[in-house]
Amino acid sequence: MPLYPTTIAGSLPKPAWLAEPNKLWAPWRLSGAELEGAKRDATLLALKLQEDAGIDIVTDGEQSRQHFVHGFLELVDGIDFSRKIEMGIRADRYKAMVPTVTNAVRLRGRVHADEARLARAHTRRKLKLTLPGPMTIIDTIADAHYGDRVKMAMAFADLLNVEARALAADGVDIIQFDEPAFNVYMREVEEWGIEALHRAIAGVTCATAVHICYGYGIKANIDWKATLGSEWRQYEQIFPALAKSRIDQVSIECRNSRVPISLLKLLDGKDVQVGVIDVATDEVETPEQVAAVIAEAAKYLAKEKIIAGTNCGMAPMRAEIALAKLDALGKGADLARKKLT
Repeated sequence: MPLYPTTIAGSLPKPAWLAEPNKLWAPWRLSGAELEGAKRDATLLALKLQEDAGIDIVTDGEQSRQHFVHGFLELVDGIDFSRKIEMGIRADRYKAMVPTVTNAVRLRGRVHADEARLARAHTRRKLKLTLPGPMTIIDTIADAHYGDRVKMAMAFADLLNVEARALAADGVDIIQFDEPAFNVYMREVEEWGIEALHRAIAGVTCATAVHICYGYGIKANIDWKATLGSEWRQYEQIFPALAKSRIDQVSIECRNSRVPISLLKLLDGKDVQVGVIDVATDEVETPEQVAAVIAEAAKYLAKEKIIAGTNCGMAPMRAEIALAKLDALGKGADLARKKLT
């Protein structure tokens, strides 16, 4: 792997022939066997686009899922998707209609085997697959069975562990757990959130990562971030605990965020996926801007510990903007290698 290898948080926009563009929860345009074939085609396209942009650690682009959490939950028994209630999520940052856990949860079978095996067969690059984290799952679903958030989180951690072990056996190099809830429930992260992640990665033979961010570039998140003040120091509380954890990598947003980049030193010893691409704006970064964020991160992290990535997923972005940002990511990391070695 080169210095400052590149990756994305996980998702890319879906082609217009697969799903309605420029939105989360985009409705599928096909059904049945045609939909399954289109998902496979979109996954191969996502791989090709990343490789063309010089991305070193590629993903499936999350082309087979409508949503990063519910793409996993669809294969879980014990959840009633017809029994939806409105619930405040991320500490009531916004409301969402969510399904309800009505019984003990269990997997019906493999969740992401098809896309993982397809991607592994069609790229020689490092492959990363994403899963929702236990804390974020229970913050995105209603409970009418467990009666205890921690108990429910651990139940989902066990299911995630089954899938994560299988993904490693499929040849996935990095499994990333997406935990945007980690920057909302700081006390809970230390009390049981990291323990739940440890339960999810137990016995997993490939590298593991946790992605923490301030969310997609949607209005609810942008409005919330405007209330956080001139410095976002939430991570100061949880980074030391993450540094002591058994997770190999931590993914965070840095480009255009108000997180003091000096906080990265609290992650000493971890590989850090440094967000150098802002997904909350259509303004495309220049390679020089990308390299500048990498240079700032290198003041607080060992160079070999830096992975250059995106702040969050790009699923709701316009496709042409996302592709331009991919290109900037690849060129910016290459520029950083020339300037900072």
